[in-house]
Formats: sequence, structure tokens, C-alpha cells
Amino acid sequence: MSERKLLLTAVKAADDKRAEDIVVLNMKGLSLIADYFIICHGNSDKQVQAIAREMKEKVEENGFEVKRMEGFDEAKWVLVDLGDVVAHVFHRDDRLYYNLERLWGDAPIENIQSELEQ
Repeated sequence: MSERKLLLTAVKAADDKRAEDIVVLNMKGLSLIADYFIICHGNSDKQVQAIAREMKEKVEENGFEVKRMEGFDEAKWVLVDLGDVVAHVFHRDDRLYYNLERLWGDAPIENIQSELEQ
């Protein structure tokens, strides 16, 4: 249950900072890295940093640990490692270039919208 709370906390934090096109991939059985990938983007360096910073703050406020954050200063692709959940916060153009959704196309997309509205 705490894994789900971690996932929802991170997604809600991204949504609160107006991250665009938030996608959650269920990576269970597909990746040894994490159970879930969150993929989203911002439209400016400042927004990308704000999304990543909000994720870090909200996750820590809820008692979870941020294992690592990479790419924050460049703000093109910020990786927020939360253990079982890894968030990829892209700048819009970089998201299109790397296209992780296609790379991990066999991963089912989690529908968490209804849980966010609770």
C-alpha cells in the first residue's frame, strides 16, 4: 500500500505544478529498476525544476526517501529516483526526442486519475 501512496504523492505533486501529459507505466516484470515509471514534461527549464522540486518535497513530507535526483541543474531530463517509483520529468522537446513511452511500449499504462481525485 505504501508503494501506491508514494506513486500517488509523486503524481499529485507533478500535477500541482501543472506537469503536462502525465503517464504512469507499470514496470512490474519488465524492469529491475522500478515498479512504476512516471513520465511527464514541463514547457520551460523553470517549470521542469519546479515539478521535480515539488515531487521531492511532497514525497519527503509523506515520510518517503528520495534516493537520488539527477539532471536538475540542466532541467532537460530530471530523473527522480524514489526507489520503487522513478519519475522522469522532461522538458517538452526532450520528451519527444527520447520517447520513453515508445521505448517501454509493452508496459501497461496505469489509470490513476480516479485515485487522484479522492
